Amino acid sequence: MFQSFIILLSLAGLFSYLNHKFLKLPSTIGLTLLAIVMAIPLALLQVFNDTLFHEVCALVISLDFKTLLFDVMLSLLLFAGALHLQVKDLKKERKSILSFATLGVLISATLIGFLIYGVTMALGINLPLGYALIFGALISPTDPIAALAILKELGVKKSLESKIAGESLFNDGIGVVVFVSLVNIFSMSGEGVGFIEVISLFTEETIGGAIVGILLGLIGFQLLKSIADEPKIDIMLPLVIALGGYALCTLIGVSGPLAMVFAALIIGEKIRASHTFTVEGKNELNVFWEVLDEILNAVLFVFIGLEVLLLSFMWDFALISVIAILVVLASRYVTVLILSKAFPDPQDQKQGATIKILTWGGLRGAISVALALSLEPSPYREIIIFMTYIIVVFSILVQGLTIKGVAQKLKLTTDS
Repeated sequence: MFQSFIILLSLAGLFSYLNHKFLKLPSTIGLTLLAIVMAIPLALLQVFNDTLFHEVCALVISLDFKTLLFDVMLSLLLFAGALHLQVKDLKKERKSILSFATLGVLISATLIGFLIYGVTMALGINLPLGYALIFGALISPTDPIAALAILKELGVKKSLESKIAGESLFNDGIGVVVFVSLVNIFSMSGEGVGFIEVISLFTEETIGGAIVGILLGLIGFQLLKSIADEPKIDIMLPLVIALGGYALCTLIGVSGPLAMVFAALIIGEKIRASHTFTVEGKNELNVFWEVLDEILNAVLFVFIGLEVLLLSFMWDFALISVIAILVVLASRYVTVLILSKAFPDPQDQKQGATIKILTWGGLRGAISVALALSLEPSPYREIIIFMTYIIVVFSILVQGLTIKGVAQKLKLTTDS
């Protein structure tokens, strides 16, 4: 596993160089594209050298993407992403962020689940409703890792950036809880749980995660403040909070993603407002987390590209995946439209344009892939993984690559 990670890290570094030097695409898009391009000839090895092909696949499998993301990388990525966000900007858009991150996930998951169930029935695939709803839950949350990476280079207006970033950060934790709840309801062992138990689990995970995150943020800042004259320890301590705090959340059964977002928001905001920290100390902290964020993002999106080697290709899967892309986009549009009408923003003079960019900018990413891979073996697991992967790749490459042009056309960028 260690050797596989070193190879992956080396590829991420090489691809980052090639992208910066030649492709000049946003790193998220460029790295995913280069990894997929590299995976195509590797996939052809199956025809010429089956043994070598399986060795390459074993290399990818040995990393265990789900474990690598959820147990190691996610806490750091979410912490790094939230650390640089301004709480005052999020507060201005709190109504939109809260509604999209909660009701938005539930509405979208339901719409996608029932639509995919109907489409698969019509195509003779017969995906059970339970699995269709589980797929809806794992593909509904917009991915904070992909969204924040794209937003850095997008140049949209501040209010819109806050909406997209805030929704992506908070609906990640909500989406995971909804997914886990649905898996429990439609337990494949036939031992499902009751509605009250699911609501209890949802409440414990979300509220518990928020409380733990706030406590970690407040305690962490006081510890950082007490050693503000030691910049090296100031850099190390947030690392401990991110990794140790996430492990604590897993241990006590609350949402680690939500806790990391709240903790990072509080620490980042208080450090920026504090006069105890020197400008050099603040800069060093920011640079460390920016570099760490870049490295982890590079590794993550190269791995997403290489996951294509593990897909079981079938023409039926390809057809339903293309339809699923349209279903996910349509469901996203309907969800954004409903919530925009239910909770209108009086400051938004271009609501129609905002709805369109929120639809197209609702990127899916690594978390959806990891959730799909976490499903227990079943006759329907492969089709869910295939659909999820195709949607994520489309989201990153097509939506990610065109979102700036769409925003400019809709006159939603700062230079419009």
